[in-house]
Amino acid sequence: MDFGSADSLGAAVYGWVIPAVMGDAIFPPIPSEMILVTGGALSAEGHINIFLLLAMAAVASWLGDMLVFALFKRRLSHVLDRWRWGQKFHRGIHTGIAKAGRSSTYGALIGARFIPGGRLATSAAAGIAGVSTPGFSVCASLGAVVWACWLVGLGYFTGTTTGLPFWASSLIGVAAGLVIGAVVGIIATRKRGNRSPVVEPDPPASL
Repeated sequence: MDFGSADSLGAAVYGWVIPAVMGDAIFPPIPSEMILVTGGALSAEGHINIFLLLAMAAVASWLGDMLVFALFKRRLSHVLDRWRWGQKFHRGIHTGIAKAGRSSTYGALIGARFIPGGRLATSAAAGIAGVSTPGFSVCASLGAVVWACWLVGLGYFTGTTTGLPFWASSLIGVAAGLVIGAVVGIIATRKRGNRSPVVEPDPPASL
């Protein structure tokens, strides 16, 4: 495949969207944002159906978030404690919950996905905190639609306004998305001053 050719790359993006976006929920380094922004830029040139791309991205995002949430709600976190890296990750999740607080939990589920790794952190935290499955599903659905529209729309906007090749428009869109998305995510997850919804167990009494 010629990755510099919009004609050959356009159809391939469809095959990458679902595995990349779902995988990003578990392994954040997967470049799902780059794929969606590139898809938006390609749609601006007529190589991709933008509505199909949006639907695929939103559904894949929801499925990935629900998978992580379900695993942690079923106490996968106890398995993490068997390894040092898991213990560190587990503590980081609880720290994130404490900073968010109960009143900002649902807002964080939507806003934190704009921060790199935010989908994994908030989905896992929601599962550990015992957020209701219907409530999380609604937030994940709304967040998935907003997230997909933002990234695809960013690629489409840069593709239609810059007049540059799709790959250049994609790079500009990704750079802008990282900066703007980080600011939005930080604002959405600011500490509200409430206590964490997770109740830490009391340490065992010393003999």
